[in-house]
Amino acid sequence: MILNKERVKILLVAIVFIAASKAFSQTKPNIIVILTDDQGWADVGFNGATDIPTDNLDRLASQGVIFSNGYVSHPYCSPSRAGLLTGRYQARFGHDCNMPYKVENDETVGTPLSEKLIPEALKEQGYRTSAIGKWHLGDHPDLYPPAQGFDHWFGFPGGGMNYWGNSTDDIHTVYRDRKIVPESELSYLTDDFTNEAIKFISKKDDKPFFMYLAYNAPHAPDHATRAYLEKTKHIEYAGRSVYAAMVNAVDTNVGKIDSTLVANGIKDNTIVVFLSDNGGRMQHADNRPNRGHKGMLFEGGIKVPFFINWPNKINGGQTYSKPISSLDLFPTLLNAAQGDISKEPQLDGVDLMPFIHNTNKGNPHDVLFWRSSGNFEYAVRKGKFKLYKSAYKDKTLLFDLEKDHLERNDIASEHPEIIADLEKTYKAWDAKNMAPGWYDPHAENVKKEEKLWENTRKKSLKNK
Repeated sequence: MILNKERVKILLVAIVFIAASKAFSQTKPNIIVILTDDQGWADVGFNGATDIPTDNLDRLASQGVIFSNGYVSHPYCSPSRAGLLTGRYQARFGHDCNMPYKVENDETVGTPLSEKLIPEALKEQGYRTSAIGKWHLGDHPDLYPPAQGFDHWFGFPGGGMNYWGNSTDDIHTVYRDRKIVPESELSYLTDDFTNEAIKFISKKDDKPFFMYLAYNAPHAPDHATRAYLEKTKHIEYAGRSVYAAMVNAVDTNVGKIDSTLVANGIKDNTIVVFLSDNGGRMQHADNRPNRGHKGMLFEGGIKVPFFINWPNKINGGQTYSKPISSLDLFPTLLNAAQGDISKEPQLDGVDLMPFIHNTNKGNPHDVLFWRSSGNFEYAVRKGKFKLYKSAYKDKTLLFDLEKDHLERNDIASEHPEIIADLEKTYKAWDAKNMAPGWYDPHAENVKKEEKLWENTRKKSLKNK
């Protein structure tokens, strides 16, 4: 009888412990990182867009904190994503370039499995994980999301795809986990990705979730449905009108996701991060007032629309103006999930929450670095000064971003001592990096673009 009572006591203690564990786990926030592709700084209302309707994004931004100096770690797609998901400068592991064409059978081309990604860290904290949309971190099946910490995957592995789901080869095919999704089940990818996201969010599960929702919009090709085109018919420039419809499609679908969070009673304890993978593309996007575009290390290529929304922990109506980076998402989200970033010493980012809450009044970063295609181009921002070794202009430029945030006045010749200091700082950082593991056509494309720029200006003089 005594034995039975002891068993009952043990059972009761176990029940209480399990209940307490569940309650503890439920305090952990759900996390959604929404990444757009090639979206310009001024292609959202919260950064000044007046032509593209982005009411849902603007509302979510106003309910959280907007980063007016939010950077990504690279000026184009694949390397930027590698930096975001690892929390490390992608140069640390030689991921400076997009995937070269037709190397899908090479498992060494892409973010290596030895790198720890956000989903892997969050799984250690009891999270279920999902990757939806564009991957672009490795075309080989061994490097697909299921091998990199994601329980669930719905998307395509390559860098670009048409919006109707028409397959062209293995890396331009939509998968659910590792099975090909029939084209008959696809309609318009922005909508399809959202529908899959809503299913994952609505699944009944005791575990909190992490979702990496990487829309391929508004990356080319320029495809939009009649419904979205109707919302941007007021834009008379046709190319911009179609691009705007693609952005509006993202906004409409983000609104659906927000409504799903509300309907499931989990909005207040869900972190929603929104940013673009790099500056807006050369055609149709709007990076104003910043100089440059995707591919460049001018502000227009690396500064992106960026906000975090978390009703339980972040007061709305905030704008944070000190420089932050997409590298900061890993430590910020891990700490929010009650993890321990001190156990991740390899991270290059910082936890942003103390800065958002103003308990840390310092700078999140004293120095930020960028490296493209090895050292074909590079930049370093230290305090108010930014050095840019530009292959486009074939010279090293220096800007005082406090006095000249538009980067119009190169002051390199006036401050050789600052150039020397920033070069020394950059070289010390780069000494810890790896050489690129592969190359893409970026260098050739830069030379072609700059030549076209020069020829166009010369023609204008001849015709004057």
